Amino acid sequence: MKGHHISIRTADIHRAIAFYETLGFEVKERFTTGYTLACWMEGEAGRLEFIEVPSPKAAPDPFGDEHYVGYYHLSFDLSEALKDDLRLEDWLNAWRERLVKESLPFRVLLLPTTQVIGEQSYRVAFAADPDGMPLEFLQQLNGSD
Repeated sequence: MKGHHISIRTADIHRAIAFYETLGFEVKERFTTGYTLACWMEGEAGRLEFIEVPSPKAAPDPFGDEHYVGYYHLSFDLSEALKDDLRLEDWLNAWRERLVKESLPFRVLLLPTTQVIGEQSYRVAFAADPDGMPLEFLQQLNGSD
C-alpha cells in the first residue's frame, strides 16, 4: 500500500493554491466534492488535496496548544535544495519576500533552530499556511556544521 494524498480543508482555495505554488506544487485536477470546490496539487513532496470550506470557523491551534491531538504539521526537507551553502534562514527570507510580493500571508511559528534527532543534526523552522496549518522546513546538517 502506498499513500495517495493529504487532504487539507481551507477557507479560500484560491489563496491556498497561490500559497502552495510558492512551495513548488502545481494544480493537477480541479473538481467539486458535492457542494464545494476542491483540487489536487502535486509537487516533489507529494500530492495535496484542498477542499474549500463554506462558512469556515476557526481551527484549533496545533502548534500552540500542547494538548492538541491530531495531525500536527506538514514537513518539507530542503536539504537537497540548500546544499550549495544556502542556509535555511536565507531560504526562509527569500520565501517570505516572494509571499509578501504576491500579497500572501507569512507567519513564522519558530525561527530556525538546530535540533538533534538521533545522531543527526537539522536546522528546523516552522511557518503557518494561510489557514494557520503548521509547516516544518528542515535542513540536514553535515558533521562540520
